[in-house]
Amino acid sequence: MKIQSTRFGELNVSEDDVIYFSKGLPGFAEEQRFALLPQGEESPFFFLQSTQDPNLTFLLVDPFSFFKEYHFEIDDKLVVQLGLSSEQPPMALCIVNVPQGKTQDMTANLSAPIIINRFARLGRQVVLTDTSYSLRQRLYLSKEEGGQ
Repeated sequence: MKIQSTRFGELNVSEDDVIYFSKGLPGFAEEQRFALLPQGEESPFFFLQSTQDPNLTFLLVDPFSFFKEYHFEIDDKLVVQLGLSSEQPPMALCIVNVPQGKTQDMTANLSAPIIINRFARLGRQVVLTDTSYSLRQRLYLSKEEGGQ
């Protein structure tokens, strides 16, 4: 299928790469179909491009690549709705914010991961409760914060 993107131009996307969000994403309830595009073979980053709105693209990251201790529970109801199982395990990604294009200041929203069943091509953003995870957790620490 062909989709338009202001970021990438015209894309030829396989239906296998289109994820259906029955409730859309918070703030974008009407947008329910997104192409999940890896940034590269070994990259922990992905793009989530709306199949309808060429201007709507989210940068996502595999949180476990940066936060080894990151964990949360998936509600049983959501497990059933997304068809998750040991044969169809969840993929968790977090939306990334790049303030004013400064990659060194990138943050990830750890308090609302996007859960995807890649096999069933279903997804949902989950707002975690009872968590201390941040909406804006820095991906790269400054030297003063203990980074490289």
